Amino acid sequence: MSDLALEELSAISAIYCGKDECEVLEVSETEGISFRIQTTVKGPSGADILLKLLFHLPISYPSSLPNISVNSEQLTRTQCMAVKGRLLEEAKRHFSQPMVHELILWIQQNLKHVVEQTETSVCRRESTLSIDAAEDDGIWIVLLHLDHMRAKGKYVKTVEKWCTDLKLTGRLMFMGKMILILLQGDRKSIKDYLVLQKTSKVDVDSSGKKCKEKMISVLSETKAQAAHRRFQAFEVKEYSTLDELQNEFEAAGLAELFSGFVLARLK
Repeated sequence: MSDLALEELSAISAIYCGKDECEVLEVSETEGISFRIQTTVKGPSGADILLKLLFHLPISYPSSLPNISVNSEQLTRTQCMAVKGRLLEEAKRHFSQPMVHELILWIQQNLKHVVEQTETSVCRRESTLSIDAAEDDGIWIVLLHLDHMRAKGKYVKTVEKWCTDLKLTGRLMFMGKMILILLQGDRKSIKDYLVLQKTSKVDVDSSGKKCKEKMISVLSETKAQAAHRRFQAFEVKEYSTLDELQNEFEAAGLAELFSGFVLARLK
């Protein structure tokens, strides 16, 4: 334990000498020094906020930063975490110097701004989440490409079950060696489907052992537009020619999806 740490503790105890202002919790040659400071600071609304700051000075302090905990009944957990983060940032500016008193003075002067910035950040995050939620509303369309199906019968039944369980409609389409899955439904259900598709042992490998799908590609994921026809069910269909497959897409108002992704896959 450094003499600087002991001298700083002595100075802090003298400065914060009021009732309950400074409580020394531990002074140890092996664990360092721990003490709690209670100080009243003006918040954004002008009301008094009682901050409880717990400092632990490791034996290598001030050559290493202190550990800091922040608690207050008038602040949220998020706000307390923000205060702690700003204090640790400020501590780096005083590295290798006794800093606790400087940190206490800094938060006394800047608590209002830290809390206000935290509230602004939370509002922005909530606004972003609201926008994301709005984007997720409605029907989404995803087009998937599978490289192969070795256990075709089992694979097809599994895909049909997933779509039924998740209330997804669309097509499982076979045309020559091409295998496409076109899904329609709410975005969460589509995301759940993709998780199942990538994590379940839905096929078999070349030796006949069950395996996960590793050769799936998401060709397109987009929100359905008014021109897109909604499929009423999920069906498995086989097409003899490319024209038949193209007609399926065009009938659903998805001609651009066909030309932009299916034809590109065939080239």
